[in-house]
Amino acid sequence: MEDIQEKDANKINGFLIILLNLLLLAVNVYLLVNFINLQNPLLLVLFFILFSIIVILFSGLIIVQPNESRVLIFFGKYIGTVRISGFWWVNPFTAKKHVTLRIRNFNSEKIKVNDLNGNPIEIGAVIVWKVIDSAKAVFDVEHYEQFVAIQSETAIRSLASEFPYDESEHTKHSLRGSPLEISAGLQKQVQQRLDVAGVDVIEARISHLAYASEIAQIMLRRQQAEAIVAARQKIVEGAVGMVEMALKSLSEQKIVELSEEKKAMMVNNLLVALVSESEAQPVISTSLHQ
Repeated sequence: MEDIQEKDANKINGFLIILLNLLLLAVNVYLLVNFINLQNPLLLVLFFILFSIIVILFSGLIIVQPNESRVLIFFGKYIGTVRISGFWWVNPFTAKKHVTLRIRNFNSEKIKVNDLNGNPIEIGAVIVWKVIDSAKAVFDVEHYEQFVAIQSETAIRSLASEFPYDESEHTKHSLRGSPLEISAGLQKQVQQRLDVAGVDVIEARISHLAYASEIAQIMLRRQQAEAIVAARQKIVEGAVGMVEMALKSLSEQKIVELSEEKKAMMVNNLLVALVSESEAQPVISTSLHQ
């Protein structure tokens, strides 16, 4: 495939051509008046030649808006791009393809795909992009806007399959828990696919992320169970620390001397009181000595 790079096209200020055409038009009117008066066929021939030149010159005038460009093609050959905004005159025999250089958004549909763990999820993304090489956008791909859409969706599917939905012991990043890393990875993947089209990816971010409807309730219960287990673990760790501190304090201050059996009973009672979800009911043991 021929490697085409964008280059500046030759151009002239359009107002100079307008002025020249006005002068030619005045000469043409003079020739027409003289032909009517003198009936000289040569004057009529000169009139039509000059009229054709005026029409051709007018056909080369173009207006380029800010952040827009015109790609010029001369009988199948790329001869350059006009990127500077203004009123210009270019080769009138060229085809002038319009390419916008403005920043645009691609908002993908919700795509159903499997994550790293094989769970079906729904994912969507927003890709912010713009054309930086109009020649590549026109000549290297067919319909560059459609190319951006298809390649962006392909990159989203690829990225979603590389990460789990949620973090786990075996993964460092996840789709839900690492938004910055996921956005950077998505932007890199999309950019690699769109370089051939002369497109620069400014930003890429996840706009929608959820479990697929068929497993959403199951995964919600799983998340709740994991949260309960994690909370229980924290409670138990705290309770063990409190029991250890209580036994150590009683021993150091010599408030009471406990046998191993009494210590075991005390540990059991404290753990039950601290870990239990219901309020503890204290039992006071008393003994009367005569």
